[in-house]
Order: sequence, then structure tokens, then C-alpha cells
Amino acid sequence: MSKHYLKPLFTPTSVAIFGASNTEDSVGYVVFKNLLESGYKGELYAVNPKYEKVQERPSYKNLKEIGKPIELAVITTPAKTVPAILECCGDYGIKMVVIHSAGFSETGAQGGKLEKKLQEIAKRYGIRFIGPNSLGIMRPSIGLNLTFLKGTAKAGNLALVSQSGALCAAVLDWAVPLDVGFSTVVSTGTSADLDFGEVLDYLVSDPQTQGILMYIEGIHQSRSFMSGLRAAARIKPVIVIKSGRFESVSKVVMSHSGSMVGRDDAFDAALQRAGVVRVKTFGQLFAAAKTLASRYKAHGNRLAIVTNGGGPGVMATDSAVELNIPLATLSQTTLTALNKTLPPLWSHANPVDIGSDATAERYQLAVAACLEDPNIDAVLVILTPQAMSHPLEAAHAVIELAEKSSKPVLGCWMGGKQIEESRRAFVQRRIPEFRTPEAAVESFHYLSAYHQNQQLLLQTPESLGHQDSPDVEGAKIIIESVLAERRKVLTEMESKALLGAFRIPVVATAIARTANEALVLAESMGFPIALKINSPDISHKSDVGGVRLNITNAQSVRDSFRSIMQQVQQHCPSARLDGVTVERMISKPNGRELMIGIVRDPVFGPIITFGMGGTMVEVLGDTAVSLPPLNRYLAKSMIGKTRAAKLLDHFRQMPPADLDSLEHALLRVSEMACELPWLREMDINPLIIDEHGVVAVDARIVVDYHSHSTDRYSHMAIYPYPSHLLQQWQLPDGTDILIRPIRPEDADIEQEFVRGLSEESKYFRFMQSLQELTPTMLVRFTQIDYDREMALIAVTEEDGREVELGVARYAINPDGESCEFALVISDRWKHRGVAHKLMTSIMDAARSRGLKTIEGDVLSNNHSMLKLMAKLGFHAVLDEEDRTVTFVSRPL
Repeated sequence: MSKHYLKPLFTPTSVAIFGASNTEDSVGYVVFKNLLESGYKGELYAVNPKYEKVQERPSYKNLKEIGKPIELAVITTPAKTVPAILECCGDYGIKMVVIHSAGFSETGAQGGKLEKKLQEIAKRYGIRFIGPNSLGIMRPSIGLNLTFLKGTAKAGNLALVSQSGALCAAVLDWAVPLDVGFSTVVSTGTSADLDFGEVLDYLVSDPQTQGILMYIEGIHQSRSFMSGLRAAARIKPVIVIKSGRFESVSKVVMSHSGSMVGRDDAFDAALQRAGVVRVKTFGQLFAAAKTLASRYKAHGNRLAIVTNGGGPGVMATDSAVELNIPLATLSQTTLTALNKTLPPLWSHANPVDIGSDATAERYQLAVAACLEDPNIDAVLVILTPQAMSHPLEAAHAVIELAEKSSKPVLGCWMGGKQIEESRRAFVQRRIPEFRTPEAAVESFHYLSAYHQNQQLLLQTPESLGHQDSPDVEGAKIIIESVLAERRKVLTEMESKALLGAFRIPVVATAIARTANEALVLAESMGFPIALKINSPDISHKSDVGGVRLNITNAQSVRDSFRSIMQQVQQHCPSARLDGVTVERMISKPNGRELMIGIVRDPVFGPIITFGMGGTMVEVLGDTAVSLPPLNRYLAKSMIGKTRAAKLLDHFRQMPPADLDSLEHALLRVSEMACELPWLREMDINPLIIDEHGVVAVDARIVVDYHSHSTDRYSHMAIYPYPSHLLQQWQLPDGTDILIRPIRPEDADIEQEFVRGLSEESKYFRFMQSLQELTPTMLVRFTQIDYDREMALIAVTEEDGREVELGVARYAINPDGESCEFALVISDRWKHRGVAHKLMTSIMDAARSRGLKTIEGDVLSNNHSMLKLMAKLGFHAVLDEEDRTVTFVSRPL
């Protein structure tokens, strides 16, 4: 693979600054001064026709006067001058630009037109730019400071990507006393071109970056954002702080950054599915960064607390309870070990109070016992400096254990002057250390949340599960018929028919247009029954007197029919009334009322909601939110987040509810969200569940027109597992082969496949000597984003398990129209048609995504690959700069 296309932006060999100035405190002055003083080693040019010299450096009137190649241009001039400067950059061949200038879409319609002009120019010349209205970028390790901040950041391993320049400045200032350094700082501005997604994609491959901090106000492109975020979080910890958490703030965010702002709970759900951690304050941001950038990964959330003071132990316990972190139950083996080593009056429980006179040895024995306990996932060690304490000795004892343990060990040495040296010892050995018990517990919460969200990230659900196939075409016909009548709200009958098409159990319902018809249906169904107004114009039937429940006899049916019609006509005189629906009242003495819904978020598309149902659903506010697609793991996780989950277990005299049927219903709703892009709102309320299953009693569905696209899932933020690419194939000798997209759980067979390749095959594929895939490579090869890359593996079954025979991949290039491919086949399966089949399959997949060209680099001595390429119609050209490589390409 070639170098990342954003490399000239972040590591330029030459920079030209338009608007570089001698006027102190101007943006052009500060940016140029920062670059001079930060130690940048590349070529630096000031471009300003007003000056002969800028800050003792030559100033050029234009780019032609410079006459040398320039990799990056920085524009600090007024907004109205920027389009012409960008045009000059394009003519000169500059491909990367940072635009500081303000006065674009953030200022209103007129500025928006100017911004659109920038986008048109950039597209014409193939320019990529940060901004406008950007604070700039930094790469402290190479002395690149293209911001108008006074001063620079310390070099380190954290990247900061911020939508707000002011907040970016605040974070950098906050970091100084905390001794936090940065690999990269990016202020995205209004993100008219380069946005979070592409910046994150660069940071994934940046070896200097070990963790990523993000400040977000809103999102421009949800699919790109989710793709970049998921790709980054697979490799490195990502911590996000987002403003605009409340609806009243959304308009302010829109005017500031020009970004789309959706529901905050949808944003939360998106971050969880992306495997990242969200915080709310700057203090939390750095606390989380400190813990996540440490040596540890949490594999559970059961916490043990070891302390030499009862008070701090109680404070830590309070914080744990508040954050739903369970205190670990000490095993009998641990209790026995502690009884042998601790004074008789120790707490005999968790928190483990080892006494105010605890020595370093006592700390070491207590912490060691806890780390060996299988019931404990992490240990928080607290020390308060008392008369008999030896803080530094105790710190060294804990550090020694921590360095040998895979379980997280967090230190909390409370106090000031007496424990300064101990704190330095923890920092030097990269052991997370905190000043208060609450901060320590909160940081562990981020560590365990990161682990939980990483499990969500690993899930790759299909759009359609392995259940009875839904009647998708039938559902589409129902929706198209409604839209053809210029309606958007489905009737109850239509809504239930749509649910039925996706195999969700519904209460049998029929329409009666007269009182006599209602009576006949009631007698045939059996009492008690319910009557509800049937009208395409009325959504909330109860609000207009359109519902009668528990009707138990014939006379009541007639009376109820007449009273419903009269009341509804009074409330809604212009509504079209088509009689009533008749349904039998559900008799479920152990039933619990739930709600499942779909809401269309303006940023992330369809989101699925679940919680308590009934008429009090808005008041109770017991709702979990998730982005589709779902699988069983995600459905279980969603249920477990609600208070309703407790009611579904054995409750009072009621037996446990049938959770399998509830998970099934959630998966079916997920299928609807994936396959029916017309859905705007859906409420199944109530969905009644008992020990025998679920049934939808009522449903309301709203639809709208959807623009057609070659991407069948363009309405979704997360691309489903592309099960439509599965192929059954057979070799001439009868060997059955399955060709399918790779999954995260294929890591073992992928590693085994690479290990089994000959040295020549490994070299031809990776263009370097390689024994096996590194953990990072294994993640990148198996946890892929199906929206912007694809990997098809050929597998067969040997001795009852899957074996990988070969893999073909493509990755979409930045132009969005071409892709780069790779192909490798197991040596013992070569010359049997597997390579040809995989290559044609990956080309078909790329073609179906709307890509126009497929290309790749092949080593010139890889004759069998070049022969296959020729057979498949590829055009081969020898690389003049490196004749060991041949470039191959063909249209799709």
C-alpha cells in the first residue's frame, strides 16, 4: 500500500503561508512566528505582496516567484480573497491547504455560498483542505505549529481533534501543568472538506499517536464519521467530549460550526457501537486519557479496593455504586490468605482496610492476594499519609506487583507534599495515579466502559438475521401504496400488516364499517374485545375518544361503535373515518407492557428504541437506544440497559418472561430499519410479553419518500455485514468452498493462514519478510469497515473446522471512484482456480459499490500474479522509479 494521502498535510517538506505579516497579533504574524520558533526543518515561504521581508525572511508576491515545489499552503487572508488564492494553489500543483480565514458557512447564507465556491475549486484541482475558520494544525515532534496560538504543545502520544478552535486552545493550556504531550493537534473548523472521518483515518496509521481525544459539536457526514471512528477505536483508545447535549443548545452549535446536531442519546449509542468512551468535562477527558493510555486493558468491571483508611474506602465505594461498578466479592481463598497476613481487626470484606499502620509489605501482600483472586478484575490501592505510613516504599511495592499483573492496578496516594515523590514514581512507570478516590474510580469506569464498548464494536450484524425470511417486497408494496395516496401515516391495519411481513406476532384485527359488522366480528372473535377508530388522518386515537377497551357484550359493542364515531367526528370534523378496528383483548395475566420503536435521527439515520410501554412511556423515560443493525448480543445489551429488564425476570408472582421472543422482536425491528429506508417513525406500544412470548397490540408507523441509491444501506450510519456477497462454490474435484466477507471472529484462521504461507508468498503479498501478522495488523485485516473496504475469504471445512484458502481485498481510494486490491492464496491451494474465483468475486463486489477502476502494485517477479492479471484484462505498466514493481489496473 502507498503512503497515506494526508501525509503532506501533517508532515510537509515545504510550507507557504499566504498573508504572513509583520503586523503583531494578526493571524498571519502569529502563524508565521510560531513556525519559525517551533523548530520546523522544512522549507518555509511567506507570501504577501505588501512586504519585501516578513519577520526577517524573504516575502514573495506570488507562488511563481518562489518557483519551487510546495506541499502545503496556509491561508490567513480575509474570506473574500480565499477562492482566488485556492485557485492559484491549484494551478501551482499544491494539493494540501489549511484555511484559517473565517467568514464562511458559520456566518450565514452569504458565507455559505463562498464556502461552496471553495469546495468547487478544490474538487476541480484535487485539493484537500482543513477549515475554513480553523485554528490550524500542529505536529510538535517535527516543529510544525500552524496555529495562531501563542506557544506550542509538548510532544507526546495523544492526538487532539477539535471542532472548536477556542476549546482546542483551552485543552492545550489545560495540558501544560498536567505534563500531557501531543502527537497531533487538528482544529477542523467548519469542515467544508476534510472532516473527522479522514483525519481519524490518518491517525490510525500514525505510529506517534497512541490515543485520540476529540471535541465534537456536530457531525457533517455520519457514515464517514462512524467509519473513521470505528477504524481508529479498533487500534487505539478514543475519548470524546461532545457539547450540545441538550436540545436548547443545538441551534447554537448549528450557527457555530455549521454541523448537524441530532439526538444526544443517538450520539451516545453511536459512540458505544464505535467502541469509544464519552466524557463530559475536561477533567474527565484527561483522567480517561491517563488510564486508557496506560499499559492496561480491562476484561471486566469487578473492583477491589485496598486502603489504609476507612473513610477513603467508603468514598471510593460510594463512587463505584453511583457508576454501577460492582465491588468484587472476595473468594474464600483470598479471605484465608488475608487472614494470615493482616491484623485480626482488618475489614474482612471489600474494601480491604489493612489498617492505618500498614507497612509496604502489608500493602504488597494484600494487593497480591487480590490480584490472584479470579473474582476480581482490577484493584484500586489507596494510601493516606499517616504517622506510621511510608508512602514511597508502599508505592514501590505496589508498582512492582502492577508491572507483573495483566489486571489494572490504580493508585490513589492522597495528600500533598508527603506523597509527591510517590506520584512521580507511579507516573514514571505508567501506572495510573490519582489524587482522590472518586477520580480513581471514575477512571476505572472509563476503562471498563471502553472494554464493554469494544465488545459492541466487534459485532458485525447482518441486515437480515438467520430467521424466517421476511416478506420485504410485500412490505414495500404496502408503503408504496400509502405514499401513492399521498399519505405518510399508516393505518393500524397497515401498520400491523407491515409488522406481520417481518414475522412480528400481532393481535388479529379486522375492520368494521357499521355497528352490525362490529358485532359480528366481536362474536366470532370472542369477548372481551377492543374497538379503535380507523382513520388515515388520526395517529393518537385515545386523544380524540377513539378507543374503547374491555367490551364484554353485544349491546356494548353497538353503543361503543356509535359513541366512538360521534366523539371522533366532534374532535376531528375533517378526518376521513373508515369505521373501526375490532380486536380481541389479550388475556395475559403475567404480561408486561413494553415498547419498541424506530426514530429517524437527522445525523445517524434510523435508531431503535426499547423500554417500558403503555400510556406512561414518555413520563417514565425508561428507554435504551441503539443503532441498527442488531444481533443477539446487541439486543441483549440493549434490554439490559433499561429498568424494564428487572421486570422481565421472576417478579413477585410472575414467572420470567420469554426473553428469546423479545430478542427476536428486536432483531425483526432491526431488519425493518435496514430494509425499509422509507420508515421515519415506528412505535410498537404496547408490546406485551409473558412467559409464552410477545405480541404487538398496537402500532403506529410514519413513512416518507426515500431517494434511490446504488448503496442499498445509504440511509444507515453503520454498514451491515454484507451477507449478499456469500457464495457457495465447488472445485472440479467436488470440494465445497464458501466465499464470504471476513468477520472479526476470523482472526484465528487468518493468522493460521498467514503462518502457513511460504516465504515467497508472504513476500509477494506484504513486500517484506514477515513470519506472522502483528496484533495491530490482525485487527486491521479482520475488523474491517464494509463501507469503504472489503475482504472476501475462501474457506472450506477440514476435520470439522473452517480453513482459509485465500483472501482478496479492496480498499476505496480517496477519490471515491477507484480502489486498490490485494490477493493471496495458500500455497497448497494454488493452480486450482481459487485465485481467479476470488479475484472475479472482489471485482464484482467493487463494481456493485459503484467503483469504476481497480488497481494495485505487483512485484515484477511475481509472474503467476501478472499472468492472472493479464487473463482478467488488467493493463500492466512498469514503475519507472522502482522497476521491481508493476502497476496493474482495469476499469470495472
